[in-house]
Amino acid sequence: MRKLLLTFLILLSTITANTQQFKIDADYRARAEYSNGFGTLISSGTDFGLFVEQRARLGFGYSDNYITSSLSFQDVSVWGDKPQITGKDINRSLSLAEAWVNVHISDHWSTKVGRQIISYDDERIFGGLDWAMQGRFHDALLLNYKKASYKLVMGFAFNQNAVSRENTLFDPNNSANARAVFDYKSMAYLWMHKDWNTISTSFLFLNNTYQNIQGEIPVKGNVNRQTFGTHVVANSDKALKFLFNFYAQTGEFSKGIALNAYNSSLEIQYKPKSTLLGIGYEVLSGDNTANNEITSFFPVFGTNHKFNGFMDYFYVGNHANNIGLRDLYAKAIFVTGKKSKLLTKVHYFSGDKSIDNEYYLGTELDIVFTQKITSYASVKVGYSQMFASETMEKLKNISNPNPIQNWGWLMLVVKPNLLNWKKNKEII
Repeated sequence: MRKLLLTFLILLSTITANTQQFKIDADYRARAEYSNGFGTLISSGTDFGLFVEQRARLGFGYSDNYITSSLSFQDVSVWGDKPQITGKDINRSLSLAEAWVNVHISDHWSTKVGRQIISYDDERIFGGLDWAMQGRFHDALLLNYKKASYKLVMGFAFNQNAVSRENTLFDPNNSANARAVFDYKSMAYLWMHKDWNTISTSFLFLNNTYQNIQGEIPVKGNVNRQTFGTHVVANSDKALKFLFNFYAQTGEFSKGIALNAYNSSLEIQYKPKSTLLGIGYEVLSGDNTANNEITSFFPVFGTNHKFNGFMDYFYVGNHANNIGLRDLYAKAIFVTGKKSKLLTKVHYFSGDKSIDNEYYLGTELDIVFTQKITSYASVKVGYSQMFASETMEKLKNISNPNPIQNWGWLMLVVKPNLLNWKKNKEII
């Protein structure tokens, strides 16, 4: 009996070991930026900004028959923000990026628990925000189902500032618009995705609960906001593609203030050979009246940097509860070599609502060149210029802007796999 039990244990450990995998990945990036009107208009006579920001991230991953897990740490800093001779992390640049475990319940079901990136579809509502050095992460529990071309995810989160034995008041960690949008007290959502031969469709329903705030103080009571809608990608043939979004927001923005807003977009892409051409139009509803209803849409946890101009004038921690946006744009991606490409994009911005009966805000030109060095390293260089209208000056409250509003950057990205270990198969 003992021999039989010993044989069974050896066999079990061998089968388990056959599927074990451990890997270590690095992610280093350094970006030098020249800022002369990034995010908002710069006033005349104000000097431009110049700095180098970097991210150093180290990730550990483990998987076997039953679990997949990830643990990563990152240091996000600006060159020169720490004294050269110091042994302390005085700028608190070191942090935990991800720490999650995905338990495989069956062939189709799994549950993922911990600090993690939540990203779906084109990242309009949920995105990893990888352009920002720190990224975006959620502390959440996900229940996943996957079978063939169908996916379903149910997500849940509940946030507190610290261990509390008396109440559940939650004080948001951000300020201004970010305080009112990003730092939720709890979250529950459902995401479904289905692929067919020439079309894929996703549906999202998201509910966020926010703590009531009086001034800067959290008080008893909560408000709930819902974001729901669909993302559709259709390929009529090999060269033509249609991308469509529609989302609505309802519930309460704050106590006694209703929220009713929407976001709609359509993009058409044409890629006959190596060059991709695209044209699109997006509407994010706005508000320019002071009443008991907010009709301004905000794309909550999206990677907003990739949508309405790379200069981040809209929805990147700003432009909440405002006149909204209508964005007509055209883009082209050219293959310039075996390992290089050039992106050009032009945006024509207008408000969904007017300021003094004027809608036109400005035109932005974005150019990004990418050169791959190896399979895990690349260099990117970008330039953007904003041609702002007087209405934009009123929107940003800059009465005497610099005649030239531009932004340039140079970035090195290195993402090597440092170790990829797999248990060798054993034959009994």
